[in-house]
Amino acid sequence: MSNNYSESGFWEKLHSYAVAAGREVVEMALKLYYAAQAPETPNWAKTVIYGALAYFILPTDAIPDLIPGIGYGDDLGALASALATVAAHVTPEIGERAKRKAAEWFGGTGRT
Repeated sequence: MSNNYSESGFWEKLHSYAVAAGREVVEMALKLYYAAQAPETPNWAKTVIYGALAYFILPTDAIPDLIPGIGYGDDLGALASALATVAAHVTPEIGERAKRKAAEWFGGTGRT
């Protein structure tokens, strides 16, 4: 696991900044988080995931998150790259779980 990642830091940032970050960023982060929790996800994939999630929760990154309109762009890029890398380990069940959790925060059914 990355030295900069913590589960409590992940949930705190995700919950605090969900609306500002947007549903797309939140769902990607949740998919990665849930994939990392799955016992069948290989260690190399967990390393990629934890690296991206650590970048997401770090208070300092390439583009400060509080800049309106672009602050979460770099986070989106990091999460999207990690998700593409480990996509084979993000099962449909993980995707549905992420959608349901995002729906709790954003409204909607959580189903496509």
